[in-house]
Amino acid sequence: MIKLVPSQITVDAAAADGLPRRSISGVAVTYDETATVSDGTRVRFLQGSLPVTGRDPKLFGQHDSNQIIGKLVERVDTPQGMMFTAKISATRLGDEYLTLANDGVIDAVSVGVNPIKFSYDDDGTMIVESAEWTELSLVSQGAFSGALIERVAASKPADETIHETPVEPVIQSEQDTTKETDMTEKIEAPVVEAAQSTVDKLWAQPKQEFKMPTPGEYMAAMHIGGDTFRKVQEACKAAAAKNQTALQAAAGDIASTDTPGLLNQMVMGPLFQDLNFVRPVVTAFGARAMPNTPSKTFIRPTITTHTSAATQASELAAVSATTMVIASNVVTKSTVAGQVTLSVQDMDFTDPAAMNLILNDLAGEYLIATDNIAADNLVTGATASGSTWTVNSTDPTSLIASIYDAAREIAEDSNYFPTHICVSPNVWELLGRQLDADKRPLLGYNGGGMTTFNGVGNTSGLQYSSQNIYGLNMVVDNNFANNTLLVVYAPGYEIYEQQKGVMSVEVPATLGRTFSYYGYFATFVAKSSFIQSIAIA
Repeated sequence: MIKLVPSQITVDAAAADGLPRRSISGVAVTYDETATVSDGTRVRFLQGSLPVTGRDPKLFGQHDSNQIIGKLVERVDTPQGMMFTAKISATRLGDEYLTLANDGVIDAVSVGVNPIKFSYDDDGTMIVESAEWTELSLVSQGAFSGALIERVAASKPADETIHETPVEPVIQSEQDTTKETDMTEKIEAPVVEAAQSTVDKLWAQPKQEFKMPTPGEYMAAMHIGGDTFRKVQEACKAAAAKNQTALQAAAGDIASTDTPGLLNQMVMGPLFQDLNFVRPVVTAFGARAMPNTPSKTFIRPTITTHTSAATQASELAAVSATTMVIASNVVTKSTVAGQVTLSVQDMDFTDPAAMNLILNDLAGEYLIATDNIAADNLVTGATASGSTWTVNSTDPTSLIASIYDAAREIAEDSNYFPTHICVSPNVWELLGRQLDADKRPLLGYNGGGMTTFNGVGNTSGLQYSSQNIYGLNMVVDNNFANNTLLVVYAPGYEIYEQQKGVMSVEVPATLGRTFSYYGYFATFVAKSSFIQSIAIA
């Protein structure tokens, strides 16, 4: 399932005429534009990749299937992108999202699809040619700069009502509490091209009591900020107070001493982060969408015996005939997860950034753990090339010979040539220190200077990226054991992932809340000869 990661955009959300009541319209996705999905993979949709017929996609809030607010009623495919019109259901949740859309808080959309036909370009970007469109979500910010809500029709006829329960009148000012009797309020749309636009009145609603927001809702409100975040904080406190029992109030022995640096005191600067949550292996090889199978395993077929062709011995003589054999490889999904429990005191007494930092750290640890799995399985699936790099700081002969030998092993078996060279940090250091006979670095610095003389490879500085040897992209990962040196043709190693995200549960007995971050992860070695290891001596 592709769910696009939000990125900052600008919005044109003026009111419109001619739309069905309680509807929104705009651009669901722009074609030939690269965006980033939730697992970090880049994706680009081609024209015609999304269907305009068939079952109408549901309209969700923030990609949450528990927040169904309507469905799409019109889809129009254009060369620039997929246009849509969606009808908002007459529910309380639908009313809330209409209000947010009119206020400009919710001003973008994000698609949720299951890719059917897709490929990858040289940069690892997934090119989607055909997909099952399952849902469209209203979001505060979308991945595609053009995926915007363009028009909102939020009027309600005077002879219709939304709720049968009595409603409280809207009070517009403390000085004038007797004149307001029509129980409506004016909603103004954001300014569009220096022109002020307004929409019709929305009916007032009964005062609502909110349940404790989920972590995703809380973080979304934190991202929006301002009055939205203030109201969510108030809802958290009100829900906690309403549900608190005398026993819970008396059991106040859970301390907040584990996070003293985040309590509301004089704090100088942001929290220091000593881990870089990157996934060099996963980023280099790309994570594919996990097959949507209702089981812990799925089948990945590979060819073990190809057909054949040969010169016919004579006319009417039997021609070459070999049966193709296809292996049924079973790939097992691994569940990768972590959890943390916060006391209500930590959530109530610390700066709002505290929860954000803790949840981000939990997600970061998931990234590191999955990259470690990918790195370990890549090494385990490698074939020994039989070559050894005997390190000599002033003689690169052994290094060059071993790399070419590994590349030959791949080419002889398949006619393919390697794309990546994967190394542990200590091998990265050895490569950077490798000199030629005249004591010039073998990997020239491409920022300029005399060190660019050699052309075996180059580096853009002391970092883990933007380096290559003989055109092979270098992947440096501290999840590799020391002395790891692999020459790889990338399509021989596949990574599958489905990030499920954050879930939480209240722990009333201790006045706490437990948060978990989890996802499903799997790797598959399609052809071990495409992964050649080189020994270090």
